[in-house]
Amino acid sequence: MTSWKSRGLRGSALEDMINRTNEKYLENGLALIQKIPTPITPINIDKETRHITLAYFDQKSTVDYIGAVQGLPVCFDAKECATDTFSLQNIHEHQVTFMENFEKQGGIAFFLIYYTNRDEMYYLPLQMLKYFWNRAKEGGRKSFRYDELNPDYFFTKNSGMLVPYLDKLQQDLNDRPE
Repeated sequence: MTSWKSRGLRGSALEDMINRTNEKYLENGLALIQKIPTPITPINIDKETRHITLAYFDQKSTVDYIGAVQGLPVCFDAKECATDTFSLQNIHEHQVTFMENFEKQGGIAFFLIYYTNRDEMYYLPLQMLKYFWNRAKEGGRKSFRYDELNPDYFFTKNSGMLVPYLDKLQQDLNDRPE
């Protein structure tokens, strides 16, 4: 069981930016994407503020976001990375399995990684993640480096969107074999 207190609110700034982007996508009729809440069991509740001060995750969560883009089912997870090396410990086997099964059903799955030290975002297609994942399972690096990533999938904020990932989603679709 993982303690909520020990995890803090990692990634909440990125999630806020994604949530605002998803609101814009909805307003513009481009996508309907929802944040999936992580089910928790409260352990301690501050009686005065009625805030949860300690909780445990009820079950393994799958992904952070799920929805549809122009009729295409999508799911993705958001991660922050403060260095140029992303540890695969930040991704869990059940998430990879869920995403593989999601794609087998005709959806598209990916990760959005925010390199906070560079203020750059990266769209990591599931197939690229699986390359790093399988390399680690076969005894290789348990992480991947910034310089190993396909430069075509980096993106930055633009005038209208904080996390404009739809262009990279389209690129991912275009890059897939027929």
